Amino acid sequence: MIKIIIGFLIIAGAAFYLLTKPGASIDMGGEKHGVEEAHPAPTAAPAAPASAAKP
Repeated sequence: MIKIIIGFLIIAGAAFYLLTKPGASIDMGGEKHGVEEAHPAPTAAPAAPASAAKP
């Protein structure tokens, strides 16, 4: 039982250190819905001209 507690404390300490390390740019804010969105929405492909559809 004590080994589990010690292991948890070591892993939790390492995670805390990595998240609070200076220079780390980890955003814990969740999904972003606005202008600053990292991935722009895909645009639709242009439609083919009507003359190309008929043989």
